[in-house]
Amino acid sequence: MSGPTIQLAGGSGRRIGGHHPCLIVAEIGQNHQGDVDIAKRMIDMAKRCGADCVKLQKSSLPDKFTGSALRRPYEGPHSWGATYGEHKAHLELRRSAYRELQEYAKQVDILFTASAMDPVSAEFLEELDVPFVKVGSGDADNLPMISEIAGRGRPVVVSTGMQSLETVRRVYELVLRHTSQLALLQCTSAYPTPDEHVHLRVLQQYQQAFPRAVIGYSGHEQGTAITVAAVALGAKIVERHVTLDHSWRGSDHACSLEPAQLAALVSDIRRLELALGTPAKAVQSSEHACWLKLGKTVVARRELAAGCRLTAADLAVKVAEPKGWQPERLNQLVGRRLRTALQADDSVTDDVLEPEPERE
Repeated sequence: MSGPTIQLAGGSGRRIGGHHPCLIVAEIGQNHQGDVDIAKRMIDMAKRCGADCVKLQKSSLPDKFTGSALRRPYEGPHSWGATYGEHKAHLELRRSAYRELQEYAKQVDILFTASAMDPVSAEFLEELDVPFVKVGSGDADNLPMISEIAGRGRPVVVSTGMQSLETVRRVYELVLRHTSQLALLQCTSAYPTPDEHVHLRVLQQYQQAFPRAVIGYSGHEQGTAITVAAVALGAKIVERHVTLDHSWRGSDHACSLEPAQLAALVSDIRRLELALGTPAKAVQSSEHACWLKLGKTVVARRELAAGCRLTAADLAVKVAEPKGWQPERLNQLVGRRLRTALQADDSVTDDVLEPEPERE
């Protein structure tokens, strides 16, 4: 079985899951620093590095935060304002900017979407006709919002950081009441995530517990090796934060991939997908040269006269030319009669054997 698949919306024609290539999502988030031109540079970078999709985060601040949360002081090296509201307002792009960036991504030929951080933003993403709506870990237990998103029928991708298996099961059952277009991403919401808190084996648990969902991975660890390993374990979507410079102001830059890292991740995933191949074990054409050099064959252990009947003691296994009978078939030669004489180390080939007597 190939597993479940999702048909992305927005006219892309792309499917994910099953035997389709892993969807590699470059999470721009708010690492654009509130600047549309930087966001465009990041879209260019993601495309150049081979990512399939770029993703931002869309919020309606009054619908995501309480007034007191927005008014609280926010000081520190990553702050863009005196209060948390000022900080978030600096980073939040206008709706017109999203439309502009969506059109830019279309010109560059890369998928464009965003995380819906509140119901108002989810409705806006529906208007944009994005290929899928992302629900971040902070809303993975926000069942009313998830139900509203799933009810529109657009593919839903849910990160599951900070959630229990039972909560993920509720999300799974809820979404499937509306649409079959669901992906669940294993995620740990720590920035960066310690290696021992990643728990990639959850991917296998998800594959068993949620057989109708496409399973993926949203990573916040440093480096790329763990994300590549997630693909080896069956992740069909991977998502990583990206940045143009780790030293930029903002809390997400530390766990983000710079361009060279993103390019390496994409390259390693595509190589891995080739290497995973199929479960069928077979001799590969690329092995032929090695077989010619090192492959062993059955040979005469000593000089043997024409007409002699072979015994196991007459035969040995060595690297020889030409190639003859395979060593695994040596016992089938016992009792066969030689048509021609052999010198020591001569290969046992079909033409030196008398025909087998026909069986009645």
